Amino acid sequence: MTKPLKLVPIGNSTGAVFPREVLDRLRVGRGDSLFIAETPGGIELRVSDPEFEEQMEAARGVMKRRRAALRELAK
Repeated sequence: MTKPLKLVPIGNSTGAVFPREVLDRLRVGRGDSLFIAETPGGIELRVSDPEFEEQMEAARGVMKRRRAALRELAK
């Protein structure tokens, strides 16, 4: 799905106006948080889930500390 986003002034900041169908598809509304990540393919927009992000951060720590063991397991 490709949809244009209109950028609008919000005080000293800039906001993006999302089409209703995009908000419905993401299951978000006013006041919800979204996570933007730069990927090799462009920009990725995801619903922010603090609990998931916390779990992923813990997993990254384990992967960093146990890199050699994980490499052996992957063989």
